[in-house]
Amino acid sequence: MKVNYLRVSQYPAPVRLGIFILALLLLWLPLAAPIRLLVQDDNLVTILTMPLLYVEFILLLRLWGKKLYKQPQILRHYGLERTPQNAIDLLRGLAIGLINILILFGLEGLLGWLVWQKPSIFLLRVIVEGLIVALVYGFAEELIFRGWLFDELQRDYNLRVVVWATAVIFAVTHFIKPLSEIIRTSPQFFGLLLLALFLVWAKRWRRGRLGLSIGLHAGLIWGYYIINVGQLTKYSGAVPDWVTGVNQNPLAGLMGLVLLSVLALWMQRKSRAIALIR
Repeated sequence: MKVNYLRVSQYPAPVRLGIFILALLLLWLPLAAPIRLLVQDDNLVTILTMPLLYVEFILLLRLWGKKLYKQPQILRHYGLERTPQNAIDLLRGLAIGLINILILFGLEGLLGWLVWQKPSIFLLRVIVEGLIVALVYGFAEELIFRGWLFDELQRDYNLRVVVWATAVIFAVTHFIKPLSEIIRTSPQFFGLLLLALFLVWAKRWRRGRLGLSIGLHAGLIWGYYIINVGQLTKYSGAVPDWVTGVNQNPLAGLMGLVLLSVLALWMQRKSRAIALIR
């Protein structure tokens, strides 16, 4: 069946997004469904199917860019440049994210809200595992939300709408849970919203490159992974959970929201400075 790519490229952004997602599912489900039926272990199912989904996502993106927009280097257009500056941005973001998580938990320790404890497992393994997991998640989510989604919306809407729309979509897609849990962990939604704004302004500051956003995202995940999986802290109960984080999630607590607010305001100023220079 011949597809009129030019006509598809002129559809409204929500329609284009729907077509892309439908095409991705049609490619993925015939391979993922048999795995789901044959494998009983849920973790193994995830390990087998999610990388498959992401590989197909990358391949479809390249085809999408080439056919719809006549951009054979669509990943570079999204900000995935193979340049020394983008690599430096990634490392810088990784350091900033990690250091800020350590500052957050360090401050809570000084205030007596948690106590540091000796790790119960080999810490070096946790650090290396955490770095790998963080980079994978950081790369994947930044390409999806600050890359593909941001670009599709920007083709139809003004920048302010795109920034807030991508932030809200990011927060909502990470907050799909039962209503009772949504109410109980509601601060997390605002944390996710601030995180998304922080990351999109980071991309704006670096003139559309994704390296810094990937690094910042990965650095925050890495720091939390080390502390959480390494079991390096224990909350004292001196303050309510809504201060330190519901379910021990710093994004779902007042302290985490304050940290993300400061980071978001700092990055917004940086991005505005670049906009003025332009």
